[in-house]
This record gives sequence, C-alpha cells and structure tokens, in this order.
Amino acid sequence: MHSLKYLTIFPKIKGFIITFTFIHLIHFFAVFIYGGFLFVDNLFMSKMPQTLDEEEHKKAREAIMMHVRKVVPWALLVAVASGIYLIGKVFGPISEDGLSNFQILLSIKAFFGLWLGVRGFNQKFFKINPFMFKSHLFPFGCVILIILISQIMYNV
Repeated sequence: MHSLKYLTIFPKIKGFIITFTFIHLIHFFAVFIYGGFLFVDNLFMSKMPQTLDEEEHKKAREAIMMHVRKVVPWALLVAVASGIYLIGKVFGPISEDGLSNFQILLSIKAFFGLWLGVRGFNQKFFKINPFMFKSHLFPFGCVILIILISQIMYNV
C-alpha cells in the first residue's frame, strides 16, 4: 500500500510505467509468435520430408503456411515497432566514457532485430525475398542470438 501512495503523487510516472509495461507485454507476445514459428519451422516442419513424399509435404507445408503468412509477418513488424519504442526508453544517456556494456549489447540486439524487421517488411510489402539466406535458418539463429543477448545484457 505504501508504494501506491507514490504513484498517486506522481501520475506521470504511473502513466509511463503502465505504458511501458503494456508495450513490453505486446513486444513479448509478438516475439513469442515470430520466434515460435521459426522454432517450429526449423525443428519440426523441416523434418516432414522424412515421413511424407514430396507431394504430401508440399501440400502439408502450404496448408500451414497459408495461415502463418496471415499472422507471423505482422507479429514481426509489431515486435520491431515495439522494440524501437522500448530501446528509446531504456538505452539511457551515453557517458563520457562511451557506451556501457548494457548499451553495447542492446545495440547489437537492436541491429539483429532491425535486420529481421527490414527483411520481413520487404517480404511482406514489396514481395522482395532476402538477398541470401532464403531458408528460415538464419532468422532462427538471429532470434536465438537476440534471446541470449537479452538474458546477458541485464547481468553485465
């Protein structure tokens, strides 16, 4: 109860905390959808040709992908947009000594996230396929790297 008193005294802080938490939650779910698809695609759907013939595999994959294409690209774009908001709130000022370890790791994480976002944006709106890495293996690796950096950066 004691901490609630301060939130009523500082309504701007309360509004910021609620907004930040809400956008952080949206970011988390969007990343969960995008990363979850990459996880399933790379670890399970890629194994379908081992048990299905070529025609069955093509039909099964397309049956899944027609639903994936409606949700996953939007989840990626929401993840990138919310990530841009969040980085603006947590990056902090750059000291005279340069970037902190947290800022360096956050910058690396943002680079990979933005790369995925540009790739996804080009595919969704301009139908431009990636210049290289046509499979989902490289984006999956980027997501794994982003997750690892996320776990490390708050402990450095």
